[in-house]
Amino acid sequence: MVTRGRDRGADVTNWLAARPPGLHVGTLARPMDPPDEQPESWDLVHAAQKGDSIAFGTLYDRYVDVVYRYVFFRLGDRELAEDITSETFLRALRRITSVSYQGRDVGAWFITIARNIVFDHVKSSRYKLEIVTDEVSESGSAPFAGQSTGEGTGPEQQAMTGATREALLKCIADLGDDQRECIVLRFIQGLSLTETAQIMKRNEGAIKALQHRAVRKLAQLLPPTWR
Repeated sequence: MVTRGRDRGADVTNWLAARPPGLHVGTLARPMDPPDEQPESWDLVHAAQKGDSIAFGTLYDRYVDVVYRYVFFRLGDRELAEDITSETFLRALRRITSVSYQGRDVGAWFITIARNIVFDHVKSSRYKLEIVTDEVSESGSAPFAGQSTGEGTGPEQQAMTGATREALLKCIADLGDDQRECIVLRFIQGLSLTETAQIMKRNEGAIKALQHRAVRKLAQLLPPTWR
């Protein structure tokens, strides 16, 4: 089914309002699409740009959990994360005709929209971050999506690898805003260095330096038994 113009917008807006996010927060990290799946996601974007509401619905199903986890780890509030996730996809629907391929995963575009909404919320309400660890903890599972990528083998990285998920999340809450966001994007969301740089609007060298400082700070914040 293909709908166009005002009918398309109304159709998908009503559809979004009728179905809340899946919100499978039990899985801490889910990387973005593998490279071989990215062309398919962009095909869906192009179809949505032509008025295919089913294509946009497929994008929603594919990325809703990714967006929710990002917002939840930034704000620590389930209901607020659900609201911002819904707003993210409504804004994406309104802007779908303006997005074009720039060598990144479609999910990075959704995350960028969510990031801007989070910033607006923080500025307007002076919201204090509180990470809710009991909703995302899974004992015995790897704390970070990217910890097996071989990026760093120093004592700080080893300390992070050995820490429990709950301990790491509590320490992440004590990081500065930029360091926290870098850790969430790189290791919890599993984004690449390039995607993280695009979302945070910095060059890759700056992200590398920020990541290094954040990892060192996390290692210092971890309980002595994990160092």
